[in-house]
Amino acid sequence: MHYTQVLIKPLVSEKSNTVKELQNQAAFVVHPDANKYQIRDAVESLFNVKVDRVNIVRRKSIQKTKFGRAAGKVSGYKKAYVSLAAGEKIEFFEGV
Repeated sequence: MHYTQVLIKPLVSEKSNTVKELQNQAAFVVHPDANKYQIRDAVESLFNVKVDRVNIVRRKSIQKTKFGRAAGKVSGYKKAYVSLAAGEKIEFFEGV
């Protein structure tokens, strides 16, 4: 799998911003078949940083209910928390 297919999008939320500031980590939504080594190589090549370690979390798809009836489904996804080496930094919104 090519490294441009591994990372789908950066995950921007309150938790990911907190983790970014306190623990020097970045969060990404990744391809469901990607492993830690592919994610590490993709981040290092795209952002020119050194990756310390990668943690992966899978979110299962869930059924949404409304008034006791099935109303729909929320898709599952796979996300990765990438710990950067000391002194490294990824800025998603540099000029904003």
